[in-house]
Amino acid sequence: MSLYDAVRELPLVVDSYGLEGREHVVSPQFTRKTTTIRLVGGGEEGLGEDVTYDGPAQDAQLARGPVLPLAGAWTIDTFSRHLETQPLFAEGPERHEFVDYRRWGFESAALDLALRQAGRSLGDIVGRAPRPVTFVASGGLGDPPSTGRLRAFLALYPTLRFKLDARPDWTDAIFAELQELGCVDSIDLKGQYSGTVVDNPPDPALYREVIERFPDAWLEDPALTDETLELLDPHAGRVTWDAPIHAVADIEALRWPPRTVNIKPSRFGSVARLFEAYDYCAERGIGAYGGGQWELGVGRGHIQLLAALFHPDTPNDVAPGGYNATEPPAGLPVSPLTVTARRTGFQAET
Repeated sequence: MSLYDAVRELPLVVDSYGLEGREHVVSPQFTRKTTTIRLVGGGEEGLGEDVTYDGPAQDAQLARGPVLPLAGAWTIDTFSRHLETQPLFAEGPERHEFVDYRRWGFESAALDLALRQAGRSLGDIVGRAPRPVTFVASGGLGDPPSTGRLRAFLALYPTLRFKLDARPDWTDAIFAELQELGCVDSIDLKGQYSGTVVDNPPDPALYREVIERFPDAWLEDPALTDETLELLDPHAGRVTWDAPIHAVADIEALRWPPRTVNIKPSRFGSVARLFEAYDYCAERGIGAYGGGQWELGVGRGHIQLLAALFHPDTPNDVAPGGYNATEPPAGLPVSPLTVTARRTGFQAET
């Protein structure tokens, strides 16, 4: 039986839903906004998080209110099919992937609610128990680049591993310091983004340095040009992907058969597409690791629980939120992270 077959016929009763905005000031230039989606029915509630990277779009959703016709008696599958027909955005959105981000917010809330109504946990229904999750802390080195923040975190958490966003302004000294620290598991080249604030156009000199300086690190999301392909081809086994992966078809379309891929639930949009990807990777011996989208609420628990159930031993980018702080707070959980599932629903205890 497929993973989705285990949940697709779960009964789901929705009486109403509500929306609650969340925000966190990351820097003077960036305030992260998300929306908690709360589905209510049968004396229970299910929670999801819309991680759309567009503050005005989040504000517009809150101003629009809970206007979608979601009330009724469904199964997980019929609710998902109904949701696919609904205008999740009154206008737009600016980027096509935002539809999947918002849809995942509703679908994860529906899965949580259906499981609570059934008195089951996700692990129980798919026949898996959560295991401790290996995680990395992710991010850049600032402008100008510096290892100061990494060193501050390592002073408190000496076993911490990192996934770093490489930039062309990394100097020889920066590379040397990172090699000395020996804490890098993955390098995100961000070559698969276009029209975003994180765009990183292909720089063959940067790619060469990354490949040579970090011979054991994963190389995530390189841009594929004639020049970069010449560098990457001999190291295809280390290349992994994040931004292009929204469905099994995207994995099948990759230039090189991957050893592992980043499976971010919100990129897949629906529970069906996400679970199909888990099945596909397991059947073909492809590794998987989880990734975050600056979740501010329940969504972080979702990605940690999924990692605990499906890929606990990989460099999961699902660190507790404190690892996003500019200055390292004391007392953070360390890797591997113990994830305790709630008795019912699609939630991790916090």
